[in-house]
This record gives sequence, C-alpha cells and structure tokens, in this order.
Amino acid sequence: MILILAISLPILFGALMPALKMKKADRDVYLMTATVVTSCLVIFALFTHSGEVKLISFNEQLGLSLRLDHLGRLFAAVIAILWPFTMLYAIAYMKHEEKQTSFFAFFLISYGTTLGIALSDNLLTLYVFYEAMTMATLPLVMHGGSQKAVSAGLKYLYYSLGGSAFAFIGLVYLVYFGGSTAFVPGGLFTGVDLTHTTQLRLGYVLCFLGFGVKAAVFPLHGWLPTASVAPTPVTALLHAVAVVKSGVFAIIRVTYFSFGITVIKGSYAQTVPLILCVFTIVFGCAMALKEKHLKRRLAYSTVSNLSYILFGALLLSQQGLYAGLMHLVFHALMKITLFLTAGVYNERANVYYVDEMRGIAKVYPVFSVIFVIASLAMTGIPPLLGFLSKWFLAQAGFAAANWLAYAGIIALLISAILTGIYLMVPSFAQFFQAKREDQAQQIDWQFKVSLVGLCLILLALTVYNTPVLEFLAKTAASAVTGG
Repeated sequence: MILILAISLPILFGALMPALKMKKADRDVYLMTATVVTSCLVIFALFTHSGEVKLISFNEQLGLSLRLDHLGRLFAAVIAILWPFTMLYAIAYMKHEEKQTSFFAFFLISYGTTLGIALSDNLLTLYVFYEAMTMATLPLVMHGGSQKAVSAGLKYLYYSLGGSAFAFIGLVYLVYFGGSTAFVPGGLFTGVDLTHTTQLRLGYVLCFLGFGVKAAVFPLHGWLPTASVAPTPVTALLHAVAVVKSGVFAIIRVTYFSFGITVIKGSYAQTVPLILCVFTIVFGCAMALKEKHLKRRLAYSTVSNLSYILFGALLLSQQGLYAGLMHLVFHALMKITLFLTAGVYNERANVYYVDEMRGIAKVYPVFSVIFVIASLAMTGIPPLLGFLSKWFLAQAGFAAANWLAYAGIIALLISAILTGIYLMVPSFAQFFQAKREDQAQQIDWQFKVSLVGLCLILLALTVYNTPVLEFLAKTAASAVTGG
C-alpha cells in the first residue's frame, strides 16, 4: 500500500493543482508538502517494505505490479533525495514565469511517474510508467511556448516515440519466448535451454536501442542538448535524475533481469551496445568542448557520462555493474548541482555562454565555489566522487580483459582530459578578470539552500561513503548472481 501511495500522491496533487485557486505562498507550501511527504514515504518504504504489490492483472502472463528490490531501492532513493532540492529551487526560479500552475502540476506528476519506473516489478509496468513519464515531461520541455521550446518538445516526443516502439518489440520478445515480463535476477532464461538465442539477442538489441533514446546513446542523443531550452529545474531533472537515468535504469533492468547475461555475453548483443557506448563517451565530451552555450555544454557532458554507466553495466560483470551504479548515483548529484548553479547565472546575471562566466565569482562567490567543486568532481579529481566511480570503471575494464573493455578505458582517459578542459577552464575563469558590469542581485534563499545542501551532500559522500558503496555492492551482486 505504501508503494501505491508514494506513486499516486504526487500524481494526485499535481492533477488537482489546476482546480485549486491558491495564492503563491499557499501554493509553495502545497508543493513542498507534497514533495517532502512523498520522499518521506519512499524513504520509509526503502527500509520497511518487501513483497509484491499487484495493481492490475490482465492474464497469467501480463499484469502491472510493484516491488522494491535492491536496484529499485537505489533508483528510488536517488529520486527521493534529489527531487525536494529541485522543487525548492524551482519555486524561486519560476516565480516570475507565466503558466506556473501547469508547470508545477506536471512537475509533481513527473515525480510520481519516475517513482513508478523505480518501483516496477516487471517490464510491462516499467514500460507503462516510462510512457507516462514522457507525457508528463513533454509539457515541461515546451513550457516557454517559444518556437525553440515547441521544436525541442516535438523533437523530444519524436525520439521518445521511436524509442518506445523499439522497446515494445523487445517486450514482445520476452513475452513470446520467456512467457513473462517479470524481473528475475540473472534474467528469465538462466538455466533454460536457449533454442532461440538468435531471436532473443535481436530482441535485446532492439530493447537497448529503444531505452537508449532516453539514455542518449549515439546516434539517439539529439533530443537531449535541444531540450536544454527548457527552464533550468526541468533540464536539471532531465539531465540528472528523471528522464536520462530512467533510460539507463531500464537498460540495466532488461540486461540483468529480463534477457540475462547468459543470452547476451560474448555475442553481438553485447558488442554492438558496447561499441556505441564507447564512442558516445568520447563523442559527448568532444561536443561539450566545442559547445559555447553553458547549458548545452552540460547537456553534452551528460550524453558522455550516461555511457560511462552503460559501459560498466555492459561489461556484464559484477565489478562492472558495481562501478556503473556508482557513477549513476554520483553523476546525478554532480550534474544536478552544475545545472542548478548554471540556472542562477542565467536568471540573476544573464550569463548564458561559457565566455560570459569570467569574473562572475566577484558577484556570486559562493555559487562559483560550488560550481568549481562539482566540476572538479565531474572531472575525476581525487578524492572527489567522480574519481572514485571512474577508477572503479577502469578497474572493471581491465578485469574484463578484452579489446572493447580496453577501448572503453582509453575512452575514459580521453574523456577525463576533455572534461578537465570544458569544465575546469571556465570554472577557474570565474575568479579572474574581475571587471564586470553586473550588480549583485538579490538571491532567493531557496537557491542558497538547494545548492549549498547539494554541495554538502557531495562533500559528505566524498568523506564518508562506505554505507553507499556497500549497498551498491549488494545491488550488483543481487543482479548478477541472484543473491
């Protein structure tokens, strides 16, 4: 029951918003109450809930149901922790914007649908919530109403519909050959005589490409940089938590819990996705280096870093999945901090391009320091979080001992160098060339609390991360061995 409540509460609160005529102060309380209560329900469920919750049963093979396993707990925890910070930030960011009621309605609904993905017990349930998330986030991308916003929204929709079609084909393969869409550690075909491996491998590749749209794997990445036209709270969630991580999460699900390592490993079904991911790692960084628009640069950085996660997962080893999950968590924290800081620069200093960041630390010193810390972490400077996950990814690559794994390690090294250039150069430029015409504008307390809070979490996890790493190790072990 608590899982149903956690998903339905933000959807219901969001759906009711247009019918409620609230003053701004009351609306802000309403939004934060719905978000915080939902997060508390999720966190409570993480420690107390077990077992399956059936929603709808179509027949013996197909139905919608919820469950919290280790992987679901991990993704749900990331969502529940980061969403309240983003909501608090959004309240201040959107206060001068139009159509706020519709914006926050869909913002809340997106929270519920993303949680539905995390808590899904089978691929059909995940697919339903996955499509619902697309529909909930589409109005957020198009919120500005400008020609650019509408074009970005349509591009996002077209890419998503194409991806959904491929993912649905993969789902049909599972029902036909496996008789179920249930998530089983190790996959549905472990210990089964694989008489249809050729078809299953094709089904997996199609499924990978389908969910790879949201995960921004080349050449399916085009919608992501374009979507940076959306308001910063939206792009922060698109690029750090909700949409892109849902794509990565879905790929990990179908890899380890649906098709399984036995079907995929050593075949083209592993090789083709790995090649795409290795190329995407370098491609995303190269495009970020070329890009002068700050948010678009961060968007291309996301394209690259999502394939870090997939590279680890597609090594099909416990060590690789462990490293990939580590980067999933750490990247979400680092990237949401960078995007929200960029949003402050956009809104309060009219800084939209990298060259315009020079000397901004004289105006906003605290936010500049936060941007530098998050950039150092993204670059992989020890002992910050990014170094830890990249180090374990490289170790997993060496342990795999094949040419694609070694190519991935080389891609990681190239990416680290390029990341250092496209993030660290503008980061430190903030503290030089002090002559600026900007006058420090009043900064909303919500901005300060959100960004300082996220930065403190980043630093705290740098100093002490043992419980998180232990849980990630258990999650990887349960997915690979079923333990």
